[in-house]
Amino acid sequence: MKVDATLSVNGIAYPVELDPHISLLRAVREVIGLTGSKEGCDDSECGACMMLLDGKPVNACSYLALQADGREITTVEGLADAEGLSALQRAFLEEGGVQCGYCTPGMLISATALLRSNPSPSDEEIRIALSGNLCRCTGYDGIVRAVRGVAASGAIG
Repeated sequence: MKVDATLSVNGIAYPVELDPHISLLRAVREVIGLTGSKEGCDDSECGACMMLLDGKPVNACSYLALQADGREITTVEGLADAEGLSALQRAFLEEGGVQCGYCTPGMLISATALLRSNPSPSDEEIRIALSGNLCRCTGYDGIVRAVRGVAASGAIG
């Protein structure tokens, strides 16, 4: 049995038919076709699947898609601005916050949520906000520098 729903992703409303048990991650990747968010652990441990739901970060692998019906979902694709990459995305590249790239979508989502709620976080606050995102490549220092730099520039909206 499928259920009719509307998933509003990055400002676009998508009328969809969903199995009641499908995760938000699978619905966005497989039904809508936005593949930026990744499945890492499928158990809310790694943060690779992170999306914003009404501005708050959620692990989309363990969040039912039907729970997001009528709410605003933002994926990593929705972070780019009219000129291309967002300031945060550019800073990740410039500061060495991207290596294999698998954790990057989730890191960007968590960092965006942090900077929107706290435009001037300390390094400790940045590390705490990113603690739900695991990275096995970068060592986190480049990521923290990127978030700190964007915070200092005031470029997050």
